[in-house]
Amino acid sequence: MESSSAMVPFPLLTTPIESTYRPCTIPYRFASDSPRKATPAEVAWIDVFRKSIASFRKHAELDDSVSDAQARAAQFSERYGKILDDLQEDPESHGGPPDCVLLCRLREQCLREVGFKDIFKKVKEEENAKSLILFEQVVTLFDNTEDGGKRLENLIRGVFAGNIFDLGAAQVVLAANDLPSINDVTYSELVEIVSKVKEMKDGREYILGVDAKNLLIVNSGSDLPVIDLSYVSPELAYLSNDADLVVLEGMGRAIETNLYAQFKCDSLKLGMVKHPEVAEFLGGRLYDCVIKYTEVIP
Repeated sequence: MESSSAMVPFPLLTTPIESTYRPCTIPYRFASDSPRKATPAEVAWIDVFRKSIASFRKHAELDDSVSDAQARAAQFSERYGKILDDLQEDPESHGGPPDCVLLCRLREQCLREVGFKDIFKKVKEEENAKSLILFEQVVTLFDNTEDGGKRLENLIRGVFAGNIFDLGAAQVVLAANDLPSINDVTYSELVEIVSKVKEMKDGREYILGVDAKNLLIVNSGSDLPVIDLSYVSPELAYLSNDADLVVLEGMGRAIETNLYAQFKCDSLKLGMVKHPEVAEFLGGRLYDCVIKYTEVIP
């Protein structure tokens, strides 16, 4: 289900969204800060994104789907570096003041402007191939674990290892990015991955013997490694409107954004802290795992 309509707010956010929802967890500035001077937090995070340029440039240089990849990678490096310099000099430039959503969006914009669509494609293909090999083993482990507490522990471990499958539940909606961003799976890639573990029997689709009719895959409408839930695809909004549980997984979507997001239903946020700056803000350590379950009492 490709998303081509105007974005809408995620329907399970508490309302009014304008006053109750802020996607970014870490505040880079406060109302009392000068609009023309970068705050210490803004300077620090601009530097974090500046340090990422070398890694992104390296992946871009290796993208054999783009002609003159090395020259284009250099253009990306120069262009994005200049934008970060501008934001440090004038926080209101380039749509600022900066936060993690804007800094990610500008990075993706620079990549696409010079011709790169998916510089982590090979990395994802390798990771997906390894996951498919382990898929049946992981699901069998869950099925064979009778103790409820141990099964939950195994499931959480699986999430942090990059595997999350629980098809024995009621209807499950899996949402993935519209366009490539770092090594995050896209909607089209997720459809392909799931199709590889499905099998037909008596005219119905099954995954390891479980009827797959309750598994729905949808385009989130996002093209970033973080997500602003005030802008999602109408398809995701429609399919999730009466959900009982919202699960956000990964540092970008569950920690750097949406850690404090409030929902009308129960929510579960899981992610591993991969930036020392995030660990410092949370009062934790690098590679700590965050598990935040919020129950909504009727």
